[in-house]
Amino acid sequence: MSNVPWWASESFWRKTAIWVTAGMTLVLIALTFDTVKVITAGHSRVPAYEVINKRIYYRMNTKRKFQEPVIGEDAPLFGKMLSPEEAEAMVSHGKMTVQAKNCGSCHTLLGNGAYYAPDLTKAWLDPAWAGESVRETLMVQFLLDPTTNARGFGSTRRMPNLHLTEEEARAVVAFLKWTSAIDTTGFPRNFTPVAQEGDL
Repeated sequence: MSNVPWWASESFWRKTAIWVTAGMTLVLIALTFDTVKVITAGHSRVPAYEVINKRIYYRMNTKRKFQEPVIGEDAPLFGKMLSPEEAEAMVSHGKMTVQAKNCGSCHTLLGNGAYYAPDLTKAWLDPAWAGESVRETLMVQFLLDPTTNARGFGSTRRMPNLHLTEEEARAVVAFLKWTSAIDTTGFPRNFTPVAQEGDL
């Protein structure tokens, strides 16, 4: 008879490893389904694509202790109210353009990417765009010709010309407006949004 206690036996730990692995696999599957539900467009934290038809701004939530997006009144992108299908197509086109042009090799978006260039998560609300009334125009002009419209702010870093079409540039702006409406629980930290017209 072995003098090894039951809790130190190879058999006990083999069975424990099997049960723990099986249990954690079930937990992982459950969390995956829950996460997919929460991060799908149309959820309370990730608004539907037609949010690009609305004014998006940030307000400090004192209970949560960070700024959160607020969806306001109608403010159609480029002056045109889009149907849900048109909005989804435009945002999707912008997302595909961002991926095709490999923007993540320099920029961060929703926590993914590089830190060489500015974070794009809340680019729609970046103070660099001067104000709400000219933001769309300035963003499209910048994307079409980043060399001429460079905003280095003291840095020697410059965005290369990606040779976007105007349709692609507008779609990227739509995608960035949509991402700014996502509740990222305060990420990125210490972000100061553009002054909202009508604020005191």
